[in-house]
Amino acid sequence: MLRAPRFWWREKPTLLARLLQPFGFLYGRITLRRMRQPGTDAGLPVICIGNFIAGGAGKTPTAIAIAHLLEERGEKPFVLMRGYGGRLAGPVEVDPDHHGAADVGDEPLLMARHARTVIARDRVAGARLARSLGAGLVVMDDGLQNPSLVKHLKLAVVDGASGTGNGLCLPAGPLRAPLADQMSETDAIIVIGAGDAGERVAATARAQKKPVLAGALEPAGAAIARLRWRKVLALSGIGRPEKFSATLRDAGATVVAEHAHGDHHAYGQHDVAAALASAREHSALIATTEKDWTKLAPLWPEDAREALVVVPVSLVFLEPSAIAGLLASLGKTG
Repeated sequence: MLRAPRFWWREKPTLLARLLQPFGFLYGRITLRRMRQPGTDAGLPVICIGNFIAGGAGKTPTAIAIAHLLEERGEKPFVLMRGYGGRLAGPVEVDPDHHGAADVGDEPLLMARHARTVIARDRVAGARLARSLGAGLVVMDDGLQNPSLVKHLKLAVVDGASGTGNGLCLPAGPLRAPLADQMSETDAIIVIGAGDAGERVAATARAQKKPVLAGALEPAGAAIARLRWRKVLALSGIGRPEKFSATLRDAGATVVAEHAHGDHHAYGQHDVAAALASAREHSALIATTEKDWTKLAPLWPEDAREALVVVPVSLVFLEPSAIAGLLASLGKTG
């Protein structure tokens, strides 16, 4: 997948964005009409973790965190994902011991290490499989704009630093449909990290009397300890690679090089060789994300494992009572 164009993230739309705006208007209308179509009730509650834009905003860490919270409440959540980048159409439960990223996609492989996970291009079929396997409810990672399933709680994740970029719809900007209209189809938003861009989205939510929850992505302490005061090469294939580099710098690392690929990048041996050569040139460690490691692991030389630091991140809700209240309300209505 290609990286999002830089002009999307400028607060003031560029000339190119304005030229593309009529196409964005049409795309947004079509998406919004699709969002509002009635879905199929799968016979169990569905929590949708989506976002307003194309690209990464933190949906997967959010889905993991919510699945864990549900388990702590005594629920039996399954995570439902499309399986982007995998060859299997599903529905199938992901087994990390038998599936690879080429089978089910990188994010489902990561997710399955945290919660029982089903992939399915057909979301209704996926939810029904989860139910047959004992799910008490489904956490749907992505799919806010997908109308196939009835959703009982719709949460939109927003990156605090980037928000909704220039505020225009694809291809003029990153929005999938106009923000205010998408907001009306959402029950609450989760803003991850600080930033004026995220606060502007939060203001739109508050104007519509939608709850605004705050969260932060926290890297694992053991990984941070290895990176502090060290020179580091950032290796990633995610939606916003600059976020990963910022995480490394915040941890005290000196980022001396960045090998940033498009989201869901299909790594090859040449990518590994290039990263190792660059790291040796800079006398640096290599840091990568958990998501990237699902694809790099089979390719990484065993004798170079000590040169690599995998940096897991987890979402922490800054006001735990707020998300607890939303999950409790689902139990009363689901």
